[in-house]
Amino acid sequence: MLNRKPLLFSIAAIIAMIASLAWLGRIWWCPCGGFSPWIGDAASSHTSQHLFDPYSLTHVGHGFLFCGALALILRSNYQTRVSLAYRFAIIIGLECIWEIVENTPLVIDRYRNATAALGYQGDSIINSLGDVLACATGFVVATKLGWRYTLLLFAVLEIGLLMTIRDCLLLNIVMLCVPIEWIKQWQLAA
Repeated sequence: MLNRKPLLFSIAAIIAMIASLAWLGRIWWCPCGGFSPWIGDAASSHTSQHLFDPYSLTHVGHGFLFCGALALILRSNYQTRVSLAYRFAIIIGLECIWEIVENTPLVIDRYRNATAALGYQGDSIINSLGDVLACATGFVVATKLGWRYTLLLFAVLEIGLLMTIRDCLLLNIVMLCVPIEWIKQWQLAA
């Protein structure tokens, strides 16, 4: 018999995220009104307003990292057997929490002041849903590839993002936590 609890938890986490984002005043879609599932220009005012953008790839990286972290945590207690469905639900919950935190006024202001995202207004709700989907995709890919190939793919994604948009998940974390002015200037020079 299929255990529906992980699925119900995932759906509840997504609904809670949507409700929280709406409460925070996030819009559903880009204010331009146009439909574009993908925005390729990371410096555009449309970034974070449509379903996917180059930063969606950093959320694939979230899926890789969350999958690896859960594997390490659960492996440290060999008697703990957590099914793939439950691990997936945990990762969906973690990503939904991040999307809420990322769209609080405090973090939006931090992005504007500490990173090259000078005009960042936060994510639309549809973009947050796309980010959760990207994270879920990263988790599924990581479970299929194993840790060695996932680590290789993570490095390829990070280097590719650095070369194309001068940003990536690890650099984003560094700039949010400990802003480095010369990196910000390098990013802005693109």
